[in-house]
Amino acid sequence: MKTKCSNCQTENENTSKYCSICGYRLPILEIENSVSEIESKKTNKLKRDFNLKATLGFVISFVIVFFVTQSLFKPSFSLDKQLVDAANELNKNCPMNVDADTVLENTVAAPNKTFQYNYLLIRLTKAEIKIDTIKKYLFPSILENVRSNPQMKSFRHNKVTINYSYKDKNGVFVFDYIIKPEMYSDVKD
Repeated sequence: MKTKCSNCQTENENTSKYCSICGYRLPILEIENSVSEIESKKTNKLKRDFNLKATLGFVISFVIVFFVTQSLFKPSFSLDKQLVDAANELNKNCPMNVDADTVLENTVAAPNKTFQYNYLLIRLTKAEIKIDTIKKYLFPSILENVRSNPQMKSFRHNKVTINYSYKDKNGVFVFDYIIKPEMYSDVKD
């Protein structure tokens, strides 16, 4: 945009204060008008940018809140599906020798956030098993494993009931040991 000299009608750059031909002072009003137009455009652009940023911030915040609430308040069927997937994954390696006397036959995801390990005691019959001895020595170590094993963290976090079911070498049911969430709820992960 050019500014005309009011004295000689020569076109000058709009940034010039004096005419390049006659040296006459150019009208400041036009420069001020163009400066105010530029400032007005900048202000409008800043307002649009601010509105765009505010809208974008709101959308991003909404998406983050949506995904956080979905992950914190997942429906129970999602946890049930995760338990089924975990059981299926473990069952790929079953039966699995745990020690010289115990075999993990399989795992099962049961309703109500329950996960079950099914063991077979391969050297003993039900008549040979002393339940009091099992309760005294085996149960505390199983509970400690649930409370401290990093691989059990997701079970603890989701308050899963864990059932350990044992059969003798003939496949006869011997005992269950059920660990409920309140038995490990004081663990800080």
